[in-house]
Amino acid sequence: MGAAGRRLLLWGSVGTLLLAGLVYAFWPKPVPVDLATVGRGELVVTVGDEGETRVRDVFEVSAPVAGRVMRIQADVGDPVTANETVLAEIEPIDPDFLDPRRRAEAEAGVQAAESAQTLAEAELAEATAELQFADTELTRARELRRANTISPHELDEAERVAKTRRAAHDRARANLQMRTHDLARVRAQLVSPVETQERAAGGERVALRAPVTGRVLRVPNDSSRVVPAGEALVEIGDPRDLELVVDLLSADAVKVAPGQRVIVEGWGGELPLEGRVRRVEPFGFTKISALGIEEQRVNVIIDLTSPPEAWSTLGHGYQVDVRIVLWEGSDVLKVPLTALFRDGDGWAVFADVHGTARERAVQVGRRTGLEAQIVDGLADGDLVVVHPGQRVVEGVAIAPRE
Repeated sequence: MGAAGRRLLLWGSVGTLLLAGLVYAFWPKPVPVDLATVGRGELVVTVGDEGETRVRDVFEVSAPVAGRVMRIQADVGDPVTANETVLAEIEPIDPDFLDPRRRAEAEAGVQAAESAQTLAEAELAEATAELQFADTELTRARELRRANTISPHELDEAERVAKTRRAAHDRARANLQMRTHDLARVRAQLVSPVETQERAAGGERVALRAPVTGRVLRVPNDSSRVVPAGEALVEIGDPRDLELVVDLLSADAVKVAPGQRVIVEGWGGELPLEGRVRRVEPFGFTKISALGIEEQRVNVIIDLTSPPEAWSTLGHGYQVDVRIVLWEGSDVLKVPLTALFRDGDGWAVFADVHGTARERAVQVGRRTGLEAQIVDGLADGDLVVVHPGQRVVEGVAIAPRE
């Protein structure tokens, strides 16, 4: 082969390699996708939110009268027995300090009461003397009557006078007692708080006993202080009698009915707890969400059906995650929710058919936040594209993403 032939062979080889490289570079490559297998399994449709535990019946022990409550010795968690355990004691409050004008008025009242008492003592002494004289006259009249010295009328008159003088004596004595009590009353107005504290030892106290057997749940303030009537002092209840309350959006609450199964998660235990819906409250309320949006919420009350020993560590006011089961199936054909996309008014997926993306219309049944039930359009074992992007279209080559 001559030099011209060798040059032709060399440049021909280079051109062939260059052409092969260009063909390889521009040849369509399969689109890498994530694939999921259509399969059968359990599907549970739920609604839920964060809830909290609470004692079914909380009893609030409040002050029946105004007074000074002694320091509350009960601590949160202490056991109490109905009608036996003393939760708090209330004693009378001290009187107010008297300003100069009120003290002068009270002192003048004492002086007036003392004068009235002196007058009543003098009236009693006068009535006593009159009574003694009337009794002496009555005795003399009876002796004279036995001797027929005076007439019966004169004896009757002596008896009338004696009775009148006795009644006057009783009236004067009662008046003296009344004046004595009045003096004590007005003197009591001068009693200072210092004197009442010195007399407080051994005074009367109102003891507040536990109305039910249970445990102390909350003590708002255990210090000794003056409280008005009706102020809450202690909350008690039975922590073994718990219920759950969760506030659902009103749009979700209308799907809930008493008797539905409840799954309780996120309570701190290793296994979820079971419960049943007992009541959906008919009254909604407005709640501001964390984003500042007004939402209409409805309280749903749930009873725990798991054995008490499974949730014995729960207490009043603990946070839990509640899922209320609206529908559940054990042999459901399902796909990941992210494989679905809208096709007009219906739903569709991209199926992997021998390495090619094929759009298939599907009929969707129940849905959760992660999966959807396929009623028609797919079969068990089919491969579908998850999160199909813009490059995934009908007929394009696809390959599983490494």
